Amino acid sequence: MENKLDLHGIKHEDVNRVVENFVLLNETPLSIITGNSTMMRELVVEVLEKHKFVYENLISQSVITVLGDKK
Repeated sequence: MENKLDLHGIKHEDVNRVVENFVLLNETPLSIITGNSTMMRELVVEVLEKHKFVYENLISQSVITVLGDKK
């Protein structure tokens, strides 16, 4: 079963901490539901890049899929 994190209702200022905890404490694959917010997607990508995760960021969807770590 795939782990999912829904960021609806999470403040932008809390995204870094919430996403970092989620990706570091769970095994891939992971789904992060960002909604249509460009800012939310950018904040999530920053965390994934920081920790060198491989991810799929399809603009047409409101979900970022984390495929694995250490790209």
